[in-house]
Amino acid sequence: MSIDSSSTVGASGEPESAKRIYADLKKTIKNEGLMDRQHAYYVGKFAMTFGFLAVGVSLLFILESPWLHMLNAVYMAFVFGQVSLLAHDSGHRQLQLRSGKFNDWLTLVLGNLMLGMSREWWIGKHNEHHGHPNQTDIDPDIEIPLLAFEEEQAFDKRGLARLVTKYQAFLIIPLSFLQSISMLRSSVSFIFSKRAKRPFAEGLAIVTHFTTYFGLLFYLLEPLTAILFVIVHRGLWGVYLVSVFAPNHKAMPILAKDSEVGFIHRQVLTSRNVLSHPATDFLYGGLNYQIEHHLFPGMPRNKLKDAQPIIKSFCEKHSIGYHETSVLESYREILSHLHAVGAPLREANKSTIN
Repeated sequence: MSIDSSSTVGASGEPESAKRIYADLKKTIKNEGLMDRQHAYYVGKFAMTFGFLAVGVSLLFILESPWLHMLNAVYMAFVFGQVSLLAHDSGHRQLQLRSGKFNDWLTLVLGNLMLGMSREWWIGKHNEHHGHPNQTDIDPDIEIPLLAFEEEQAFDKRGLARLVTKYQAFLIIPLSFLQSISMLRSSVSFIFSKRAKRPFAEGLAIVTHFTTYFGLLFYLLEPLTAILFVIVHRGLWGVYLVSVFAPNHKAMPILAKDSEVGFIHRQVLTSRNVLSHPATDFLYGGLNYQIEHHLFPGMPRNKLKDAQPIIKSFCEKHSIGYHETSVLESYREILSHLHAVGAPLREANKSTIN
């Protein structure tokens, strides 16, 4: 899918009128107190998440049955997902700590030390995504080697990637099991590149993470149980992350590299919200309010719901499409789109065989 920018902006990019209406929206959001610090909320969120983590680690010492350890691995995948969402909030400075340097070190602890992932790599990639969501050749989140989100991408695939793309709607969940490996590979590659500002600190934290992680598992569990724990835990953690992040933009309009769609339209039209529910808000870490998050990425997580009616009304007033759907419908849209993108490759394969 693509957006025609001709009726949205002129040749010079974002029109002054669009800048003014966004400034008015931002003023309303600030006047409602939706950008204020939420330290009490985040203290509670950190305490709960670290409590979850303490329970999972304690169970490693207590449980004896391999099957119960596998259930704990499933539980720890959820816990790592919750830590990832806190790292995401910290990366966006939603905690609004007075010291930017302290916020950077907190993100290093959450990302590198606790998850084994480079915080600097992720923040750089994520900033590119926020600046150019679903924009061809710019947004790294749609430049995935084994997936295609439009037909042109599909026909550019070769070898294994082309085979996977044909059946990507069926393979996306199995591929999600490899997400943690992909993040580790990208993190290590980034640290050894010349782009990393703190390669020693980043690398040391990741090495400490995996030394502690594997050391604890292989010390407390039988070798086979430890190996299965790693596979289940890291695999399902990847599935959890993909299940949270995929509904945000996948199967939404894709912009051409030279698109001149303005900021507001770019952020809203390429984003999908998932209907609010206490369980959804908790599991998605507020990212089910993706439109609100993209318009105001520094907004504390617990204020996104309060911002939604204001932004919905704003979009309706200015005739900007606001897409919101259920959890199941969001996945149906994604899988249907992926299947449709792979269809020309499947048809080409049939023609070749015939």
